[in-house]
Order: sequence, then structure tokens, then C-alpha cells
Amino acid sequence: MASKLQKRKSSSGQKTSKRGKNRPTLTVGEEEEPTNMESLGHPEIYPVVLTTKTQEIFNCRIGEDITDEQPYKLIKKADILADFQNRAAVSDFYPVKKVIQEYPGDEILLVYDKDFKYGLNFYLVGTEEGKENYLNAPEIPEEQEEYKEHIPEEICIYKAPISKPWVSLGSEKEIEEESVKESTKKITYMISRKRHQFGAPIKFSDQNASSVKDAYIECTAYPDKNFTLRQLEKDIGMQVVPEVKDISTQTRWTYPKNAIMQYHPREFSEEEKETLGQAKSLTDFLNNVSISVEIALQQNEIMNTFIDDWKCLAEEEGTFGDKTDTHLKEYQSFTDLHNLTEKMITCVSWHPVIYGLIAVSVAVRLSFEDRVHFSGKLLLQPSLILFWSFSDPIHPQLMLESPDDIFCFKFCPSDPNIIAGGCINGQIVMWDITTHADRIENIKTGGSRSKKVTLKPMFLLEPDSNKEAMYIRHCAVSSIENGHKHVITDIHWLPDTFEINRMGTVFENRSGICCQLVTCSADCTICFWDIRPQKALTPQPTEKKKEESIEIPFDVPSTFLHLDLAWKPLSKIRLSKGETSLDHCPTKISLSEDHLQYKAQDKTLAQSKAAKVGDMNPYQNLEGGLANHLKPREDFCTKFFVGTEEGEVIYTDWKMERDSETGRLMTKKPVSLYTVHDGAVHTVQRSPFYKDIILTIGGWNVAIWKEGVMTGPLLQTSCAPKRYTSGHWSLTRPGVFYIGREDGYIDIWDLLEKTHEPALSQNICITMITCIKPWTFSAKQQFIAVADYYGTLHILEIPWTLSHPSANEVLSMNYYFEREVKHLEYVDQRKKIREQEKKEMQLEMEKKKAKTYQKSKEQLEAELKMDYESYLELERSILVNLGLIKVSEKVSYMEMM
Repeated sequence: MASKLQKRKSSSGQKTSKRGKNRPTLTVGEEEEPTNMESLGHPEIYPVVLTTKTQEIFNCRIGEDITDEQPYKLIKKADILADFQNRAAVSDFYPVKKVIQEYPGDEILLVYDKDFKYGLNFYLVGTEEGKENYLNAPEIPEEQEEYKEHIPEEICIYKAPISKPWVSLGSEKEIEEESVKESTKKITYMISRKRHQFGAPIKFSDQNASSVKDAYIECTAYPDKNFTLRQLEKDIGMQVVPEVKDISTQTRWTYPKNAIMQYHPREFSEEEKETLGQAKSLTDFLNNVSISVEIALQQNEIMNTFIDDWKCLAEEEGTFGDKTDTHLKEYQSFTDLHNLTEKMITCVSWHPVIYGLIAVSVAVRLSFEDRVHFSGKLLLQPSLILFWSFSDPIHPQLMLESPDDIFCFKFCPSDPNIIAGGCINGQIVMWDITTHADRIENIKTGGSRSKKVTLKPMFLLEPDSNKEAMYIRHCAVSSIENGHKHVITDIHWLPDTFEINRMGTVFENRSGICCQLVTCSADCTICFWDIRPQKALTPQPTEKKKEESIEIPFDVPSTFLHLDLAWKPLSKIRLSKGETSLDHCPTKISLSEDHLQYKAQDKTLAQSKAAKVGDMNPYQNLEGGLANHLKPREDFCTKFFVGTEEGEVIYTDWKMERDSETGRLMTKKPVSLYTVHDGAVHTVQRSPFYKDIILTIGGWNVAIWKEGVMTGPLLQTSCAPKRYTSGHWSLTRPGVFYIGREDGYIDIWDLLEKTHEPALSQNICITMITCIKPWTFSAKQQFIAVADYYGTLHILEIPWTLSHPSANEVLSMNYYFEREVKHLEYVDQRKKIREQEKKEMQLEMEKKKAKTYQKSKEQLEAELKMDYESYLELERSILVNLGLIKVSEKVSYMEMM
């Protein structure tokens, strides 16, 4: 249809649409030039389009006033001019207005163009001569008409086409409606393989979904409004057929279900009732069961038979506050309004000294492929760590700049003004915010220990008048060539109680401050770093110092100038997979002293310690590397837990050993390795109350381990409905931990209440939760920071029930862990017993086989003959019983055999 309209437009050159609604607008004083058929040799013909309304006005309706026998109509010129006055430019004769006004006669000939010879449904004859030629056409004899059919048409003279401007006749809408468009967004899938399978041949095979755990997932159909298409027009074809009726004798059972219907009750007759009423058996039965029925009825009235005895077995101890109030309450939220780029929060850390101050690191939300593609643009965007304060939810207090996106960072336990972070490019970044400490210390609300510390509501706090963004440059970064080759996923400060050397041997810390770090990366390495100079500093002449002096920017402290771009790891550990050349890829680590950082809950002592450190400022004059006279610590445990990308939990040793053949330093083999999680492990954390209890979270499940127990985890949960993305222990309750999911929910586990499922699931946001970090503000207030994938930091207040433990909760949880250890030992013993029984059964089977082989050939033939005779005897008895042979025939049958 669209092609027809285009042909009509090109052939006629008419500038009006079929309905006359899309005419080009003309300015005042201009008139549209009428188009005739001069190019076809008929300059007197002017095609026009007449709508049904116009046909009714001038009595030229097709099929009624105009027929095939009389396809023309004479219209008075005065009527057309009157139509111009009534409808003006809306009139269908408006394109030929100039021709009608200059027409000399009183009646104009209007001809119906049935075959659209000139492009439109009607045409006007613009001259009197043409009208007379059409009305008084000479009659052609029949012989000439037959001869005319054989005469070829006149040869038309070719005229080159003339380019004309495009005039829309409304066909674009039909073409657009008929075209097929993709209304839904394409879904992109990326299929990856494990690192140790790179380069291996691929082999596909069938698999039974029911035999593999969580392999079969039922996808039922449901209407989705997002994918519902509205049909605007439909082309159908119809054909007349005989009328057909579908008649069914049975109703359609759409939803089958169990149902019973009784149309008429079954009753005994009067005679049967009298007979049964006088029967002694019925009387004896009623007398025997009446006492039992009365007792049962009395018991139903006395006690509730549907009560759960297990829940009533032990009542929880009473605590202050409402027990039902277990939901986290929204307290405050932070969003960076200055940087509107799409960023997510990668790490969260509360300030260890200042109340109400929290730091977050942000990174661009891009996959590895997109990050490589947009690497040029990412260099122009700042990579920051933001300091948020409860007193100002809009403006960050400080912004720490880094060379690339930070994925983990930690405050120094000895001096909170020293911060270390791990970049996505494998570098370690150091900041010193000592000079800017006054800017953020004005948010302290607590003084002495006796003074009650509470946070005021955010609308009562007065924000800082200085709204200028404070950017702080880093003071040192590690060497790119000698550091990690991939993103740093975890970083820890070693405690100030010990330090290690290149061999991993533990010594007493001579500095008294934290000077060493440990990091793990996706490049399959764990590195130990020392922020002190590798060689002891010796005094140099003043002239030489001036020659070698380096210009340092005024806004960058010189605390770690000796580390900038030259910092190398003290030692590297690679977790080998044994016989293969591949290594494990660590994501999180947990040292044996990690639980100590949660024990320091006395903020007054922490503040006094930080004040002393600030007065001395030991990081300004760091001593050289390790000395030989340091005293080693022999009783120190150098083993630690590691979580990998493949869901493995490894218990290994960081102490190096020398190879007996090559003499090189090598990492010890892992003490134990378990594949428990079905995804990358993102949380490996020791309990704040038990130094040997470790929580690991990865994939869709959770596991709790006890250091020293090599038989497996104490607790392993079933698969969750959504993937877990972060988690953390409670700081005040030993049996509670929080887990964030990819759908924005937080699962709150309380092991005293339930061990097979979360005690509570609460929705926090609409996207994935990336980090969880609780913090005890005071004895009455406890908060938890929840970061999401869209860059929003939610501060939630933990209710009384989840923040205050019961009187014996620590002992109860300790008893629970000991009981689980005994259960694992019992299971391990049963496995050994079953293996021993299996071995004994195999030995007995082998002995029987050996006895069989020791028999002689004559004994075997005798046994076979006896078996055959017993078979024949059974056959004869069956035939006799079936009547196929008689007893007399039995003797002859036996003789024949």
C-alpha cells in the first residue's frame, strides 16, 4: 500500500494528501500552483481528491450519482466558489482554485478516475474545448474498434525525470506500524571458567538434574507487564466455511483437587435401628469407650493439644526492652551529590577514636571489559575515600585522593591519622591526615567515662560552616613492578606486639607501634610489607642533603617519603595447589590476632593512647629494618585462615621453609583445605569473643570454623535464596552475625534462637549490599553501616534485643561450639568404624572366594550333580501338581532321566 501511495505522489506531483489534512502551509498572499497532466500530453486535466463529504455536497457520490455508464458530472462554477467561501482552504477544490476562477464557462466537467490513471480519484477538465471533446467524442465503428485493438499504442517520447521535493502523504505511519522493532532490552550473558581450567579442552555431556544439588530449578510461567506487547493492528484473512459447533459432554477440570460429595445420607431402616439398639455388642462397646471419650474431652478442655512443646521447653531470659523489637531502624544515610558518576562503595570503616565519623571508599561500577575500554576516561575521574560525619549528611569532611580505585583500607591501630589502602591496580597507598585532624575532631560528643554519651538527632546538630571540599593527596604509593599485579582484596595491620622478617619468623616489636601490613590479591599472592626503611638511616652531610633534596608539594606530608614508588614487599607467599603448577587465588585473610581489634571497646583508653601517639609522633622518625639482636617469639602461632575465589577455606602457615634440593625459600603446604562455599569467599572473620572461632561467607552459604578442628566446619548452612555478598559478627552478642544479600536484604542470624535459618530478614535497599560494618557508640546506642551497589551508605540503629546479650550467652555459645566439636569427632569416629567394617567384609568375601578355589575338581562336579538332581526333583513335583504327568508315570520319568 505504501508503494502505491508513493507512485501516485510521484506521478501526479500533487501536494495534498488523500484526506486533505497534510497540505503544506502557505503564507499570506501566496496561492498554491495547480498541477496538470502536461507531462502526459493532457494540459487541460487537473487531478483532484474528493472526500465523501464533498461528494455529498456536490451530488457526485461514487456508485450512486456517478456510475460506470456515466462516469462524469457537470458542476456549476458558482457552487464551487460558494464552497470556497464556506470552507476556504479545507475545500477539496482549493488546489485548483486558480483554474476554477479563470474558467470561462458556467459548468465545469468533473470525471471519476476509476483506474487512477492520473493518480487521484477525480480530475477536472480546465478548458471548454476539452469538455466538448470529452462529451462529444466521435463514435468509432465496430470494425475500427476491432482494428484499433491490434494497432500498437503510440510510442511515448522519453523525458528525463525531474527531482521534486519530498511531500509526505501519510505513508510513514503505516510503514512504521508494519515494521518489526525490538521492544525488549537484550540480555547479555558472560560465561567464564575457573582459573585452573584455562586452556583445558571443553567437553559437554548430559547430566541428571535430580542427582546434583540445586541443579534443577523450576521456571513457571507468569505474566510480566514489562514484556506485554500491545497489538495496534492485525492483518487477517477470512473465508466463508460451514458453521461448526464444538459440543462436550464432560466439564473441563481446570484445577484438579480432592473433593467428596454425598447426595443422600445412608441411614438404617427402622427395623435395623431397633435390632441394633437391642444388640448386646453395641451396648458393651459404648460402655467400654465412654470413659475414654470423657477423659479425652476433659483433657482437651484442660490443655491445648496443639501447643509446641519444643518452644516451651526453655524460655528466654528477660532483658530490658521489648523482645519483639528486632528490626533495624534507619538513622541516617549518606550519598555523594558532588560526584554524580555511577560509583559503588567497596569498603567501610568507622573511625576508631572520633564518634560519628565513618570513612568509605568508592569505585566505578564497571566490569573488567568495560574498565579496560574506558580506561582513558577513568584517569580523569578522582578516586576517593570519603569521610562522612553525622553532623553533616551532605558534605564530606575529608576526601583522600588515590591513583586508582580503592577496594580495601584500614586505619592504623597505633595512630588513626595513618591510613593504608589497596588499589585495583595492585598498589598500596598511604595517607597521613595529621595536619587535618582539627577539621574532623570537632564532632566529638563524649568526654570522660562517667559522662553519658548519646548521639543527638541529626536535625539538632549544627553542621560545620566550612563547606569547602578538602582534598588530601596520598603521601606514598608502592612500587608497581614489585607489588601485586591485580586488585588488592584485603589489607590488615599487624599488631604492635610482634613483627616478622623475610622468613616469616616472629620477633618482639621493638618500635612499639604498628609498622607492618599484610595484603592479599587476586594474583595468587599474599604479601607482607614494612613501612620502615630497609636500611638504618645514617646521618649525611648537610651539603649532600641539599644536593639530593627533592621538592615536595606543600600539601603532601613527608612522613613516608622514603616509600614513594620504591616500596617493596618484605616477603611473598604463593598458595600452591600441590602437584599442579596453578595457585590458589586468595580474597580474604584472617590472622590469629584479628580478634584483638574488636576487644578494644573502651574509647577513653583508645583516645588517651592516640593522644600520646600524637604527642610523640613516632612515624616521623622511623628506624631502619630488622636488627639481629631482637628476641624471637617461639610460642607464637603463625597459622592463619584464607578464603579463595573458588570457595575454598585454607588453613596455612606464613612461615617460609627452605627447599632441601634447591635451597630456595618456599611456602609450606596448607595444613587443611575445604571446599565448602559455592562462590568466592568475601568474609573471613574471627569472633570478637572467641579467638579460635572463624566465620566465612561466600556464594550462597555460611560456615563457622574452630581453629584446631581439622574434620570440617562446626556449622554449614543450606543454600540461601539469594547470593550472599558481605557479612560481619555482632560486636556485643557472641551468637549474632549479619549477612548482606544481592537483593538488598540483610539476614540476621541468632544461633541461640535458630541454627538452620536466619532469625530475621529485613530489606534495606533495592540493590546489592557491598559492605557491612557495625559499631558500638555507647552502652545504649549501637549502629551498623550498610553500603550498597549504588553508592549510598545507610546508617541503621541496632535494637536492644540484638545489641544486649543475656547473662549466660557467652557460656551458652561456648557450650554450643564444644558440643558441635564433639559431634564432628563422633562422626569422624563412625566413618573410621564403617571403613574398618567395610575392610573386614571385603576380607571375608576374599576368604570365601579362596575356599571356593581350594576345592578339588571331583568335589565341584559332585556339588554340581547334587544341584542338578535337586532341580530335577523340583521339576517332577511341579509337573505332578499341575496334572501333566501321573504318579505311575513318575517312576518311568525318573528312570528315563
